[in-house]
Amino acid sequence: MSHNSEPEALRADVKQRLIDAPVAQVFATFRDATSLAQWWGPAGFSNTFHEFDFRTGGRWLHTMHGPEGADYDNESRFLEVSENKRIVIEHLSGHHFILTLEFEAQGTKTLVHWQQLFDTIEHYEKIREFVSPANEQNLEKYNAAVLAHL
Repeated sequence: MSHNSEPEALRADVKQRLIDAPVAQVFATFRDATSLAQWWGPAGFSNTFHEFDFRTGGRWLHTMHGPEGADYDNESRFLEVSENKRIVIEHLSGHHFILTLEFEAQGTKTLVHWQQLFDTIEHYEKIREFVSPANEQNLEKYNAAVLAHL
């Protein structure tokens, strides 16, 4: 994990999404590997999961298949899994980052806080134009997956 002194706000892509479902359902849609494989990633991407050990310290190995036909191998580990509260993932392959998802009840809805934190401002700046819309697309797919399973 990075112990960088650069301000997080300058090296992180931060999003929020209000999902019209209770926290338990929103969290469960991430926990379920079959569901996650269907919605994870930006628009046009699909996934093949090789390992999904959804617990603190667990590994997540998968291949993302891009719409242009390229495959992207991904290796991550779960730094924290707190039921219905928080998921923290360290992405180890390719671009290194820490992804934090926090789930906040808003009545019968859930506010999902999404932060993708890169090691340096320079790294984030280089890929911001791809990362920011990709994260919006990922949250849109997440929202649709949750609502499809209600």
